[in-house]
Amino acid sequence: MLTHQRETAIVERIRTAGSATVEELSALLDVSGTTVRRDLERLELSGSVRRVHGGATLPEAGHDDLEDLDADAGEKRAIAAATADLIRDGDVVLLDIGHTTLAVARHLRDRPVTIVTNNLWILRVLGDDPVCTLILLGGAVGSKPGTVSGPLTEQMLALIHADVAVISSGGVRPDGSVVTDLNQEATIKHRMCRAADRTILVATSLKFPGDGAFQIASLHDFDIVVTTPGSGTATLEGAVGQGTRVVVAG
Repeated sequence: MLTHQRETAIVERIRTAGSATVEELSALLDVSGTTVRRDLERLELSGSVRRVHGGATLPEAGHDDLEDLDADAGEKRAIAAATADLIRDGDVVLLDIGHTTLAVARHLRDRPVTIVTNNLWILRVLGDDPVCTLILLGGAVGSKPGTVSGPLTEQMLALIHADVAVISSGGVRPDGSVVTDLNQEATIKHRMCRAADRTILVATSLKFPGDGAFQIASLHDFDIVVTTPGSGTATLEGAVGQGTRVVVAG
């Protein structure tokens, strides 16, 4: 079944039942939960559905389609506030894709920083900010909504020298491997790290261990990890022993 066919089936199911879980849609369409979640992200961006924890419902009038409805949304907001405090006025900041980095962008409104990103949602948050300078990386629209990636993105990153890169991930394995679920994302995240003097990993407690098959880096490769209580203690202690600073937000 093609992507547009799945999306049509998802919208019809939700309109009929009022809501649907990822598990229900996965069984209905005979695809993985990861595929369903990506479909729901695209449909939410287009305004066809509203994502909720574990599934989706019909959109509500006046709903903010950039609202984070994941179970760890509160943790992400706490991490974003703590991360923004680590960024200095005048910094050039590489912001990765994801809801946590979007929340960081909100905290950087009205601050004299330069933000370079492949996260198109950040344009909607900072596009009208007269103080912050926003640079969007070029590239092909990614398989995840609101993102760009590919060779052109990598070429542009090669021209960037940032003070700090803020990176998200799909998970952090017990051995310290920081992973994501798409190879093209792993490549872009890795190049962002190489383009910055300082690197910050943002990861809620649900990212320990999280999921993903493609390694971005090791935890100790990051200068700072900003996380929340309940994250993998042993994993974090191992990184601290190799020089990484851990900031616990919230």
